[in-house]
Parts: sequence; C-alpha cells; structure tokens
Amino acid sequence: MKKMKRFMVYHHDPDLDFKVVQANWRKLASVETATWIRTCYNEEENIRYCIWLAPSREELKNIFTSMDVSWETIVEVKETVPDLWGEKWDEHLEAEETASTKGN
Repeated sequence: MKKMKRFMVYHHDPDLDFKVVQANWRKLASVETATWIRTCYNEEENIRYCIWLAPSREELKNIFTSMDVSWETIVEVKETVPDLWGEKWDEHLEAEETASTKGN
C-alpha cells in the first residue's frame, strides 16, 4: 500500500449551487485511491476546506479533475491539537514514529 500523506484542499466557487457540492461529497466519499477525512465549509460563500489522505497531490488533482470539482490550492499539512502543545508534543512525535498505523 502506498504511504498516505495528509492534504488540505481549499475550494471556492461562489456560483456553484450547494446541492451540487453535497452531491459531490457522496461521490468523493467513495473514492478508493484517497480518503476524504472531513470538510469545514461556509455555505453562504461556498468556501470549503477539506482534509484528505492521499499518496500525492497529483492523485487528488486527478480525482477532482475526473469529477469536475474545482480547487484553489492543495497543500500537504500536518495536524496538531491543543492537548499536544508543550511537553506532550515531543511524546506525541515519538509515538507517531513507531505507530503501527503510520502511513495507513
């Protein structure tokens, strides 16, 4: 299995009907070469920030192009949460390096 990386995708298409966006979510949830994790969105402005696991940025571009989904940017990201800030962060990084689920 290819190693999966985490990506943040920014979509902004103010003229797109939000029902089309919702229909695309159903399609994107069934993609097999990448995994859609979550989306934060503003329905009024049709702005969406989506988190994906994928082997590459190019794979996401191929998926979106084949489904006629526009995007503004696709960037590789890492994630943190407040309870990992400070001293716990180093422990988290050590545990992540040896995790059996790393890259899945």
